Amino acid sequence: MSRNYAVNDEVHHVAQGPQGREPVRMPRIYTVIGILPIEPDGRPRYRIRSKVGLIERVVTEDEIVRAALN
Repeated sequence: MSRNYAVNDEVHHVAQGPQGREPVRMPRIYTVIGILPIEPDGRPRYRIRSKVGLIERVVTEDEIVRAALN
């Protein structure tokens, strides 16, 4: 399976609200810092780090979208 993101790509983490409702907060900009093994169900995983606060997360590809270029 091909991946849509690479290390150093800027992405938004799109957190899903309770029971699939709208996100509860504005998405932050994160940088992809690592490519992780693919989930057993075929979803690619990534390690991302926020630009503010240095928060790190492990996410699947369906939880992130490419940040708009300025």
